[in-house]
Amino acid sequence: MFWKTKPLAEMNEEEWESLCDGCSQCCLVKLENADNGEIFYTDVACYLLDQDTCTCGDYQQRCVRVPDCVKLTPDNLEELSWMPADCAYRRLAEGRDLAWWHPLVSGSSETVHESGASVRGKVIIETGVDSDELEDHIIDWVR
Repeated sequence: MFWKTKPLAEMNEEEWESLCDGCSQCCLVKLENADNGEIFYTDVACYLLDQDTCTCGDYQQRCVRVPDCVKLTPDNLEELSWMPADCAYRRLAEGRDLAWWHPLVSGSSETVHESGASVRGKVIIETGVDSDELEDHIIDWVR
């Protein structure tokens, strides 16, 4: 249970990457209210998302292929207020523990899906949506 004793900034790459629970909520297209900065999630996902596995189809090159994709690091985590409240990185940064369904806690990569925390079965890929229609896709189920 390295995440209980080691600060995020001291984790090695393998530990850091293992914190991702595989929910893929961060891969959803988000809209920002220009007046107050409020973030709205949509049910529209990045075109690289594999909807069945909730993994990136080109994780190593994602930031090249999707210029606005953000590589999460201990240095930029606090700046990313749009990260879902149940995101493991955000939870740990806020002093909370991992959720019961997190694979590191449950021992299974399926519990994130069984709990309903993942986007599996809930999204459409962005190539099928006109950008003018994104407001019609705002959702409230992101945790």
